[in-house]
Amino acid sequence: MQVKVQYSQLSNTINLLAEMPLKGLKSIHRTRFQNLLQERLNQVAEEEMAIIKEHAGITMVNGKEEPKRKENGEFDIEDVAAFKQQQEEYFKEDYVIDGGDSLVMLLSLKNAIEDYEGELSGKQAIAYEHLYTAFEHISETKTKEGEDKA
Repeated sequence: MQVKVQYSQLSNTINLLAEMPLKGLKSIHRTRFQNLLQERLNQVAEEEMAIIKEHAGITMVNGKEEPKRKENGEFDIEDVAAFKQQQEEYFKEDYVIDGGDSLVMLLSLKNAIEDYEGELSGKQAIAYEHLYTAFEHISETKTKEGEDKA
């Protein structure tokens, strides 16, 4: 059993979850899930910076490698089309959270998402649809031995 959140939706998903009014264990499970997503978002930001450096080149700023910038502060990307293509491909990748120790958390969040009745629009509505779809395939069915079915 697993939940997949596309890299492009990590930030919106974190923000949506932060706005959902939850109590008790559902709130705790949401916080755990948000922390997992935030860790991955930090990693994605670092990896995106590596892609930027690859396409803009590197300069030293205060003893630290930084991507080259134009006078207006924008990154000095040499081949913008190639950069955009690589960036888009990267953001289409998924962060996969496997059940395992996270099963109770994922089932709790699935219920919270299915029961959510707040009004959403814009990025929050898109993030909600993405999360709802990601959690849609999680099953609460157990085998006789108590193992999870996915």
